[in-house]
Amino acid sequence: MRIVCISDTHGLEGNFPVPDGDLLIHAGDLCNVGTERDVQHFAKWLSRLPHRWKVVIAGNHDWLFQKQAALARAYLEPGVIYLQDSGCEIEGLKLWGSPWQPWFMDWAFNLPRKGAALRAKWSQIPLDTDVLITHGPPCGILDQVLPPSAAPDSTAELASAHLGCEELAIRLQAIQPKLHVFGHIHGSSGSIEQDGTIYVNASICDESYRPINRAIVLDGLPRKMRTT
Repeated sequence: MRIVCISDTHGLEGNFPVPDGDLLIHAGDLCNVGTERDVQHFAKWLSRLPHRWKVVIAGNHDWLFQKQAALARAYLEPGVIYLQDSGCEIEGLKLWGSPWQPWFMDWAFNLPRKGAALRAKWSQIPLDTDVLITHGPPCGILDQVLPPSAAPDSTAELASAHLGCEELAIRLQAIQPKLHVFGHIHGSSGSIEQDGTIYVNASICDESYRPINRAIVLDGLPRKMRTT
């Protein structure tokens, strides 16, 4: 199965290429400011893509999915799978998606950092999840605004900080998915493999909201190996 990962497109659909594949995953921030028009624009673009399966979660810019969830979901074509603290199974792969992240500038789907509320959300993720999709990263993995060596002096402190979720990182130790797809921190777009899990920050936009990062494509996933 060819998996195409994107995130943080921010209403700029059509300004970047989307490779062909079997499964398209969008890890949130499909909108600019989260209006109904934003969602309509995204849904029309998504409907034109040829991928057999399309899985979408919301992000902190996607206000309509938090404030008027039924309306937002209604714009997505019937074949699109929207996950919000829920899962699905595709070709034997068990997927789970969630939009929450530690509090971030009063945007959507915020919960207090290092708190019981986030812990409760992550505790819902089944232990047998193969593909986890969250909007934000776990703490310490592809979660910095810019590589510290490339950051200007004025942003060096922020750039060196790990902005991912501590509670999510703890939960991942138990789940050990084959693949974890997220975005949110544009400056850390890319992928790494660690302890048997492929981590993908699929942000298309950079920190200046230019859609210059490439979609990340995976041709198959490693066999799941548990250490617990």
